[in-house]
Amino acid sequence: MKNILRTALPVLALPVLSALPMLASAQLTGNVALTTNYKFRGQDQDMLGKNDYAKTSAFKPAIQGGLDYAFGDSGFYVGNWNSSVNWLKGNSIESDIYGGYKFKAGPFDMDVGALTYIYPGNSSGNTTELYGSAGYTDETIGSFTLKYSHTVSKDYFGYAGNKAGSGLKGTNTGYLNLAYSKELLPKLTLKAAVGYTNMSSDIRSLGYKSYVDYNVGASYDFGNGLSLAGSVQGANKQSSYLSVSNPGIDLGFGAFGKQTYSLNKARFILTLTKTL
Repeated sequence: MKNILRTALPVLALPVLSALPMLASAQLTGNVALTTNYKFRGQDQDMLGKNDYAKTSAFKPAIQGGLDYAFGDSGFYVGNWNSSVNWLKGNSIESDIYGGYKFKAGPFDMDVGALTYIYPGNSSGNTTELYGSAGYTDETIGSFTLKYSHTVSKDYFGYAGNKAGSGLKGTNTGYLNLAYSKELLPKLTLKAAVGYTNMSSDIRSLGYKSYVDYNVGASYDFGNGLSLAGSVQGANKQSSYLSVSNPGIDLGFGAFGKQTYSLNKARFILTLTKTL
């Protein structure tokens, strides 16, 4: 934990802190967070351990933060979000850059835009998606948001191995997510989401199956922009996403004691967030 904070804070915290004087403007908002495990679409984002074998611990803390800027009442916005990660050699930071347009369509809150995931030090994971979402809120039943993201880059988080010269593509991988939230008690909100990743045909040819992820939990608002969320996150098709956690001992007729770990394994995660 101490090492993560030492290396990630200068990259993640300083840009946010330097922008604090501007946060008086309602057009600019920021956030910083500390989480016990960063999962993205149900998959662990901290995987590389000793000798590059998979970490199996449920506690893989990450520090995160970002800024969003809205162009007045036009509906247009841009933003940047960052997190410490550890699944690509030579890289320790994920930096997301995005921009889009929000508007009303009858009772629905619409949002369309583009997002690029950047991994400095190892660009093999770089991915660009176009997205669109529709949200609906009812005071009695709660809020629903349906979002679809479509990959337009040549690879999808390195799964196709395009940058390494595989000749395969992650283009047209799609992700559909339905999220729900409802305030159960004052300051206590139920949150749940289910998503489906439809891998490109090239990625599926490598044995990576399309899968369903889930996120179920609740958040408590302490006031002044501080909140704590607890949730269970994971995904199915765990056997399709295995990494070696212990190579075992080679006795000449195969490895003895070899162990594997699935990055889709369900975990309970706590996240403390401060909105600026």
